[in-house]
Amino acid sequence: MLNFNELTVRFAGLTAVSRLSLNIPEGKIYSIIGPNGAGKTTVFNCISRFYTPTEGTIEFEGFDLSRLKPHQIIGLGIARSFQNVELFSKMSVIDNLLTGLHSTLDHNIISISLKLPSIRKTEANARKKAEEVLDMFGLTQFADEKVENLPYGYQKMVDIGRAIMVNPKLILLDEPVAGMNSAETEKLCELILHLRDKMGITVLLIEHDMSLVMKVSDHISVMNFGEKIAEGTPTEIQQNPAVIEAYLGEVEADAQA
Repeated sequence: MLNFNELTVRFAGLTAVSRLSLNIPEGKIYSIIGPNGAGKTTVFNCISRFYTPTEGTIEFEGFDLSRLKPHQIIGLGIARSFQNVELFSKMSVIDNLLTGLHSTLDHNIISISLKLPSIRKTEANARKKAEEVLDMFGLTQFADEKVENLPYGYQKMVDIGRAIMVNPKLILLDEPVAGMNSAETEKLCELILHLRDKMGITVLLIEHDMSLVMKVSDHISVMNFGEKIAEGTPTEIQQNPAVIEAYLGEVEADAQA
């Protein structure tokens, strides 16, 4: 579904990503792990077209993403949540979810101002979809609550919920459980598996919580200093000496500190 071919990204002489090649299959959960500064979020920013690769290509279902502008990416079926929550804090939870459908609406100002039947039908369908997402994420009781009043973990869930409002083919999750407690993390783990198993959404995941990564991932690539140093199944990654030295040993040390 998503292919990176020799992707390289440089900023003023600094190489953030170096000749990265990945193949993300459809219908799977594919994780990218590595220390801070390894280049993981830069990869996401290239997919989203916030950054333009210095060299190499990214193809989604055979289509070269470099031809598109950032706002056109969602039209291909790619959605994203962010490492830092990007929500409308003064708006309600359900209204934040509804903003996820903005790019799919195709009505002119006259039909909107006159509240034509087509507009009312669109609004009703959008609200029904938002209510389904609220139920899926266990957020129904917070539908009319301002986002700023929610705990951080719930805000992260709203951010991801907004991303799936458009029924994407591929969702990019950038550290989705950062700031969550163990109960919230377990809930999100179940939701990630639900996206794959029940909704057929391919998931590309960046995450530092190794227990989550090992539990949900079909395949893992490991980056260090902008380069891919290993890839394989969770079992293969856990046993890879280069990964243990560069990353997993560091994670375990942090956990024991």
